[in-house]
Amino acid sequence: MIIDWNGVMPAVTTKFTNEDTLDLEMFKLNIDAQLEAGVHGIILGGTLGEASTLSDEEKSTLVRTAVEHVQGKVPVIMNIAEQTTKGAIAAAAQAEEDGASGLMMLPPMRYKASDRETVVYFKEVARSTKLPIMVYNNPVDYGIEVTLDMFEELLEEENIQAVKESTRDLSNITRIKNRFGNRLKILSGVDTLSLESLLMGADGWVAGLVCAFPKETVAIYELVRAGKYEEARDIYRWFLPLLELDINSLLVQNIKLAEVATGIGTENVRAPRLPLIGEERKRVLDIIETGVKNRPTLPNYKELNSVIG
Repeated sequence: MIIDWNGVMPAVTTKFTNEDTLDLEMFKLNIDAQLEAGVHGIILGGTLGEASTLSDEEKSTLVRTAVEHVQGKVPVIMNIAEQTTKGAIAAAAQAEEDGASGLMMLPPMRYKASDRETVVYFKEVARSTKLPIMVYNNPVDYGIEVTLDMFEELLEEENIQAVKESTRDLSNITRIKNRFGNRLKILSGVDTLSLESLLMGADGWVAGLVCAFPKETVAIYELVRAGKYEEARDIYRWFLPLLELDINSLLVQNIKLAEVATGIGTENVRAPRLPLIGEERKRVLDIIETGVKNRPTLPNYKELNSVIG
C-alpha cells in the first residue's frame, strides 16, 4: 500500500487484560472507533503503545491483528525503536512480513549516536526494506536531533518519505518546506502544537488523545484542510486541557483513563507502569470529566472531506 503521509494517524495504545495479556477485542473496538471517525492511518508500537514492554511475538500479533481488522481501509504503520542496527533491520523485516504498510523509526535507543552514526543507522534500515519510512524526530525526549543537513542525506533513500516533527520548534516546519518542498512530508508529533503545526503547513498529525477522542481530532484536521480555521480553533480550545495530558511522563496512564471515559479502552497498563492513584488521579479525572461534559457538537466534517476530494 502506498502511504500519502497525510491526515490524522493515531498512535494507538496497547490494550491489556486484567491478566496482563493482549486484549485484542478491546484493541479492535478502539480501532473501529478510529476508522469510524475517519482517521488516515494506524500507528502501533510507539510510546503510547508501551512498546518497550512488549515481546516480539506480541508486536507481531498486534500488527497482524490490525492489518486483518482494517482490511486495507488505512495503512498500518509499525514503530521501530531498537538499540542496534541489526535489531532495527530485523524488526523492519518482521513488520513487513506481518503485513505492515510502513514504518515509523526512532534513532538508536540508549546510545547517543553521532550525526554520522544516526544517518547510517536510518539508511541501512531503509535499504533493508521496501516499506516507506517516517523518521520520528524528537530530540526533547530522546536526545538525538535529526537536522535538515542529516535529512539531506537521508532523502537519498527513496523510501524515507516523512518526518514526525516533535522538535517543539514550529518554525522548523517552514524550514523543512523551504528546503525539501513536498519531498519530505511533515506530521506534527506534539498534540499541544497540532493546530499550530497544521496552520504552518504540516501535512498531518500523529495524535495521542485521538485514542479517546477520535472524531474531535479528525474534525480539527478536516476543518483546517477546508479553510474553516475558526471552527477548528474553537474545537481546539476545548481540546487543549485534554491534549496537555499527552505531554508528561504519565501520558500512557492519562490517555488510558480518557479511553475509559469515552468507552473505548481500559485502564490496564503493563508494569513497571502502574495506574494513577491519589491526587494525581483525581486531577487527571477532573480534566477528563470536564472535557467529556463540555464535548463540542461537531460539524459534518466527513462531508467536507468528500467535497474537497
